Amino acid sequence: MFVAEKSTGHLIEVLDTRALFDPHESRVRGSLHYGEEAQDAEFYPKDELSFPSGEPLPLCWTDPGYRRK
Repeated sequence: MFVAEKSTGHLIEVLDTRALFDPHESRVRGSLHYGEEAQDAEFYPKDELSFPSGEPLPLCWTDPGYRRK
């Protein structure tokens, strides 16, 4: 699954979708796709990511207390 960095718009291939969907995880492991080939995997904070369309990630993926609001 691909998401984008909010600041640059560069695509990141999420390597651990379980962490992306888990609201208790604050970061995900992914590989930046910029240039001719994918870069080495590293961790990205979820609050700095969005969908490639620019839409924010759902609260149920980022906020463990989303149901209390």
